[in-house]
Amino acid sequence: MIFNFDQEISRENTASVKFDGRQQYFGTTDVTPLWVADMDFAVPDCVTRALQERINHPVLGYTLYPDSIYQSIIDWFQRRHQWNIERDWILMAPGIVPSLFAAVQAFAKEGEGVIVQSPVYFPFFSAVTTNHRQLINNPLREVNGRYEIDFEHLETCAKQGARLFLLCTPHNPVGRVWSEAELQQVLDIGRRYDLTILSDDIHCDLIYSGVKHTMLGRLAQPGDKIITAIAPNKTFNIPGLGLSALVIPDEQQRTAMKKIFESLHMGNHNPLSITAFEAAYREGDAWLDALMQYLEATRDFAQDFIAREIPQLKLIKPEATYLLWLDCRALGMSDARLRDFFVHQCKLGMNPGSVFGEGGSGFMRMNIGTTKARIASALAAIKQGVAGLTK
Repeated sequence: MIFNFDQEISRENTASVKFDGRQQYFGTTDVTPLWVADMDFAVPDCVTRALQERINHPVLGYTLYPDSIYQSIIDWFQRRHQWNIERDWILMAPGIVPSLFAAVQAFAKEGEGVIVQSPVYFPFFSAVTTNHRQLINNPLREVNGRYEIDFEHLETCAKQGARLFLLCTPHNPVGRVWSEAELQQVLDIGRRYDLTILSDDIHCDLIYSGVKHTMLGRLAQPGDKIITAIAPNKTFNIPGLGLSALVIPDEQQRTAMKKIFESLHMGNHNPLSITAFEAAYREGDAWLDALMQYLEATRDFAQDFIAREIPQLKLIKPEATYLLWLDCRALGMSDARLRDFFVHQCKLGMNPGSVFGEGGSGFMRMNIGTTKARIASALAAIKQGVAGLTK
């Protein structure tokens, strides 16, 4: 099958956060939007067909989760990740971010500690602070252009009475895929200090060649307190449909999460979300394989261009995701000035690294989930903008 990821698709005037939210977020519409973590590619045909077939039925009433959606999850993770999930472990959920918030409420009391690893996707912080739990930061270490977990400090954090650890794997925004050895160390610390670990694996399918992603849940042993958050949303570009799942082998933990969802009346879900979710996991393999080839070519193009044409910047080469973590510290700008430089000089809308917490200052996050032509144009604009700084 041939998939055309070079196709330009206008997303303006579709109530797109990424495009129609530019004025609100950047103060102008005159920027190429490379921020919000969705892609500009058409969803797989299997998803479109399934949605069309479902919409042909003229009633969109309250909907149950059919047995087939659970089986699609089981089959996908066995096929793609060699992880054997049992049906009873699966709890459908209204998105990964609501699951972070629910886990904080379920497994840490007010004032108790929750560990996060900055720089990280900003809802990891707000899930803790808005629920009045203690934020315990275990900053990642940058070593020769690659990020590592500071395990000695992680153990110190666990000793502070932490009840929950929010792990981002693969990591957003730094693009690391934690090795099996690193994940085993995480599990060892979790066991020693009786930590519940929520592993956010939403990017688990977006892995570049030569890299192996291991699901933390696959390494877990009976008695480990591991919750794995999964979804086809990033993989197949359907995040607007908002459906996800949690894999929770421990019955008590599953019950605790259910109680939080039920207290907020988060039960039934959109029938179209269910349809798209299942279709993607059932039939999306070929599309995903083609997507990753396209994204890898774009990533490698960006890496070569930056090294050759914009040596003032440094790319932290991602092992996963369609997000580039750009080290702009050599430009010597404050975070506010750096954001303005990209918006007004380069006319690019990206996420400032500072929003990802400690360690993010001086960085920018660029979304390459778009046409290669658009990324080439964006990089050319950055080159011109940086050149203008020295004039």
